[in-house]
Amino acid sequence: MIREYLKIARSFNSFLTGIAPVMGAIAMGKFELFHLSILFLIGFFGHTCGFVLNDIFDYKIDKLNKELKDRPLISGTISIKKAWIFAIFSLITAFLLAIYLSFITKMYFPLIVLFFSAVTIIVYDLISKKFPLMDIFDAGAVFLLILYGAITVSGDIYQITILAWIVCLLGTIQVFFMQLIPGGLKDTKNDYNVGANTVAVKLGVRVTQGGLLQVPLSYKALSYFIQIVNIAFVFLPFIIVFRDRTTLHYIIWVLLGLVSFLMLFVSHKFMNIKYFERGKMRKLLGSHFSINFALVPIMLMALNPWTILIVIFPPIGFISSNLILHGTFLQPKTM
Repeated sequence: MIREYLKIARSFNSFLTGIAPVMGAIAMGKFELFHLSILFLIGFFGHTCGFVLNDIFDYKIDKLNKELKDRPLISGTISIKKAWIFAIFSLITAFLLAIYLSFITKMYFPLIVLFFSAVTIIVYDLISKKFPLMDIFDAGAVFLLILYGAITVSGDIYQITILAWIVCLLGTIQVFFMQLIPGGLKDTKNDYNVGANTVAVKLGVRVTQGGLLQVPLSYKALSYFIQIVNIAFVFLPFIIVFRDRTTLHYIIWVLLGLVSFLMLFVSHKFMNIKYFERGKMRKLLGSHFSINFALVPIMLMALNPWTILIVIFPPIGFISSNLILHGTFLQPKTM
């Protein structure tokens, strides 16, 4: 049964959300392990609540898609009632941890930011399939989650550094891209059949009766535009924040250039898949998750070289979850 709860929690990418508030704190110069660990757990349980609610609200749509039969609500291994209990438990746990952190730091304003992050993701879960471009709510929730991590260090919004604001924007852009482009593509077939109003459907992404995947130029252009903006923001701190040039900076630039190339390469393969193959899409999406995420920790090496270690956690969590729960390497069957 624990396996089923880990499935519904989307444990394969829980580390990504868990790291979000941690990145905000690190951008503010906070490296105390205990503080960062509490932030990770808050992000982890917040992630769990968000995805469980998403499965509950999308149940009627998801049950029409045979490729999602491994999701616990669809397979029947977890009931709707138990899913609600799990979601509420996760939400309460996240806020109890946040209250504890506020108590020991004597900073209570961060709780307001975390509250609005939770509200934003719940709104996304409710309306994501009803209107186009609703991915902005998911991205906004992550923006607030990263901002929450930063404010647990500063105490108020006025002390947030330029670097921390840039990290908030980067997290927002990355999540917006992942939801709008790869996420939209992998769900296109079912979304179109049930009449969901997603950007992919609105821009004309279609799957023919023969299984051919048709991706219009407008959708590809949008994909590359968002990623170029993402890359530009990653390099921006070296223009307006880290002005002194060191050997480490040049190493960081090389690493960022390499990761940026890999990200665009994987995206290109995703955009040009000939046939709609959800398994192949899952592999590419999993690869893009890890590559895209690596940009911010590499950039933050300018503050502390040890932040490079954070890069390994999401891939380890992603691969371990898939192997344990699904017996695959890069194909989470609940994605």
